[in-house]
Amino acid sequence: MIERKARVERNTLETQISVEVNLDGTGKTNFQTGVPFLDHMMDQIARHGMVDLDVVCDGDLHIDDHHTVEDVGITMGQAFAKAVGDKKGIRRYGHAYVPLDEALSRVVLDLSGRPGLHMDVPFTRATVGGFDVDLFAEFFQGFVNHALITLHIDNLKGKNTHHQIETVFKAFGRALRMAIELDDRMAGIMPSTKGTL
Repeated sequence: MIERKARVERNTLETQISVEVNLDGTGKTNFQTGVPFLDHMMDQIARHGMVDLDVVCDGDLHIDDHHTVEDVGITMGQAFAKAVGDKKGIRRYGHAYVPLDEALSRVVLDLSGRPGLHMDVPFTRATVGGFDVDLFAEFFQGFVNHALITLHIDNLKGKNTHHQIETVFKAFGRALRMAIELDDRMAGIMPSTKGTL
């Protein structure tokens, strides 16, 4: 089997980022972004997606978290697209429902080759631990634009904002794991009638 690994570096005047991903990993992580709540959520992706993820970012946090969060999403999307390769033999689609106490979220995705984000999360608070929750839309938009996936995120229930967010990231990890999984019955076959994704 070809190793589905990638390393991507992205440097701008606002952020300097390196991302390493192994899609067939065990959930090993290393995060150094300077944004602890983002690191906590990326840990959910890795552990529930069973991918190894190493993300290091030196960003302009003296301004705010915006550039770091968005650019990490962009760079992760680039690394994911590189690691997944030509997509032959994968399941392509993934979905997951994840509860956490009173919160419940659903994530559905398609490794379609077409970027699209629909995110409906009615946050009950604007911040969690000083983190602006609106930035998660920027993270996912950056990811889908560069991973070239269609992503639907819906928080179906929830009163605690931390729980809302955590269910989203856990469900995203689970759905991603399903979509990138190799299907023995599809070995060497492109999962599209177009012949390309």
